[in-house]
Amino acid sequence: MGLMKTISMLGAMLIISFHSYADSTLDSLKTRYFDAARTGNQAVLQTFYEAGLNVNVADEKGYTALILAAYHGHNDTVTYLIKHAHANPCQEDARGNTALMGAIFKGHVQVAKQLVFADCDVDETNAQGQTALMFASLFDRTDIVQSLLAKGANPLHKDKSGNSVADIALSQGNYALAETLTKAN
Repeated sequence: MGLMKTISMLGAMLIISFHSYADSTLDSLKTRYFDAARTGNQAVLQTFYEAGLNVNVADEKGYTALILAAYHGHNDTVTYLIKHAHANPCQEDARGNTALMGAIFKGHVQVAKQLVFADCDVDETNAQGQTALMFASLFDRTDIVQSLLAKGANPLHKDKSGNSVADIALSQGNYALAETLTKAN
């Protein structure tokens, strides 16, 4: 009976060790994948996709490769992910933010302009009811505001707190933008 217990315990330890190794390998691969998106490393991303990884896979915060590439300002990588890897430009993170909202937040104008013209609802809202136009008005990204308005963004939209796009611009001292938004109505 003692020998059987020893063999069982060794078997259990072997299984636990294998699972621990597999988990650490998987964590390492996840880290490499999402780091490649953060740094704009298209070659590494392409290798993952060629191996069968879904381009729209997200981390625990809901960040996809596209969201991370946009947030970090990698215009060429964003182009690659949308046009060649066929990433979903409308996919939201866990808070409901899109790649477009992240690019606007960080001030990556070229990335944001590219994402404005993706086939997404221009008035998509995050968990707080905020739209990309609200992000652009908050950070005084007037060129992106104009692009969003030209695409049909609603300047009258109000978030869950009751703030309009113009209210958000005013709260940041963006008076000229608030006036432009009021006239757009």
